Amino acid sequence: MKDDKTSFKPYLKLTFLIGFGFFTMGLMDPLYDTYVPIFLGKYVSSMTLIGMIMTLDNIFALFLIPISSVISDRTNTRIGRRMPYILTLLPLTAIFFGAMPYAAAASLGALIALIFGLNLVKQSARGPVVALMPDIIPAEFRSEANGVINTMGGIATIVGTIGLARLMDVDIVLPLLGSTKDRLPFPLAGILVVLAVLLLFFFVKEGRGGAAGGPDAEKKEPLLASIKAIAGQKDKSAFYILISIFFWFLGYQGVLPFIGKYSLDVLKTSSGTAALAAGMVGISYAIFAIPSGYIAHRNGRKRTIRTSLVVIAALTGLLFLHGPLTAGLSASMRLYSFWLIMFVFGMFWVSVVTNSFPMLWQMASWGTMGIYTGLYYTASQAAAILAPILTGAIIDIVGYRGIFLFCTICMLIAFLIMGKVSSGEPSGKPAGKKE
Repeated sequence: MKDDKTSFKPYLKLTFLIGFGFFTMGLMDPLYDTYVPIFLGKYVSSMTLIGMIMTLDNIFALFLIPISSVISDRTNTRIGRRMPYILTLLPLTAIFFGAMPYAAAASLGALIALIFGLNLVKQSARGPVVALMPDIIPAEFRSEANGVINTMGGIATIVGTIGLARLMDVDIVLPLLGSTKDRLPFPLAGILVVLAVLLLFFFVKEGRGGAAGGPDAEKKEPLLASIKAIAGQKDKSAFYILISIFFWFLGYQGVLPFIGKYSLDVLKTSSGTAALAAGMVGISYAIFAIPSGYIAHRNGRKRTIRTSLVVIAALTGLLFLHGPLTAGLSASMRLYSFWLIMFVFGMFWVSVVTNSFPMLWQMASWGTMGIYTGLYYTASQAAAILAPILTGAIIDIVGYRGIFLFCTICMLIAFLIMGKVSSGEPSGKPAGKKE
C-alpha cells in the first residue's frame, strides 16, 4: 500500500472493510451497557454496586488492550500482525456474548462468571482491531478513515439498539435458544459478529508483518523505551491529550451505563425501548462520523474537538434540567425530547472520538502504533473504571439527574486541558490552525 496517494478516495473502500472490526464492538457494547445493568438489577439493589460490577470490563481493558496491542506490534505471520488475534478472540467473544442472558437467568454467580470471561476475550481483541487501521491508512487521512470506521460502529449501534434490542420484547420459543423473552438480541448479535470477522478476514489482506510495509516496517521500538520517550518529550501534547481523554471519558462513561435504567425507571419505557437512547447516539455516529473527519481535516482536529466538548457540556447541562423543564409534557413528549438531545449529543461526541485517536497516531511511528493505541485505551479505560462507581454513588445519593451535571463538569475540564495541545494535526501543522 503506497502512501503517495493525494486524496482519501483510494482508501475509502478498504477503510469500510476494516470497519467491520469496529462493527463488532459497536454491535456488542451498547447492548452490553444497556442490559447488563438491568440483568444485574434483578439480583442487586445498590446502584453503586452495579456500577462497580460494570467497571470489570474497563479494568480488563486497562491492562489487556495495551498488552495485546504491543504483542500484536511484535507479531509477524503470513496473515499479518493483527489478524491472528482478530480471528481467534472475536469468535470467542461472540459465543460468550450470545450466552449472556442465559447466564443472567441462571444465577448471579453465572452472570458474573460470564461477564468475566466475555471481557477477558473482548478486551484482548480490541487493541489489534483498533490498531489495524493506522497500519494501513497514511497519517494525513486518518481523521477521514476514523470517521468511516466510526460510521461502521454507528451502523452497528443502530442495528443493535434499534433493530435487535426491540426483540427483547419478543416472547416465543425457538429450537436451541428456548424462550426468547429478554434474550434474543444477544445470540443474534453473536452470529453477526462472526459474520463480520469472516468478511474482515477474506477482504482485508494484511500480509506478513503488517499491511503498511515500507521502510519502517521492521522497526520495533522497545515498550519501556517508547513510554520513556513519550514521557520525556519536550512537547507535552501527547500527555495533555491523554489527560483530556481521561476526563471526557470520565463524563461519558459515567452516564452511558445508566441510560438504559434511566429510561426504564424515569422515562418508564419497556425493555425493548430502553436501548433506543443509545440508538439515537448510534444514528448520529453513522450520519456524522465521516463529515466530522473532513471538518477536522479542514478546520483542525484540536479546534473541532474543543468545540464539540463545549456543546456536549451544554447538552448534558440541559439533560440535568430535562426533568423540571418537561414536567408539564406528556410521557411521550418527554421521551422524544430526551431522544432528540441524545441524538445531538451523538453528533458532537463522534467528532471528539473520530479526531482524538488520529492526533495520537500522528505522533507515533509505525513501530509504536500499538503502544500509542494502548496509551489511548489506558486513559479511556482508567476513566471508565472510575466513572460508573462515582455516578452509581451519585444516583444513590441525589438521583439520576446528578450524573448529567457530573458529565458537564468533566467535559469542561477536558476542554481546558485540550487548550494546551500544540501538535497532532495532519502533516504536522500546528494544532488549532486551519489547514
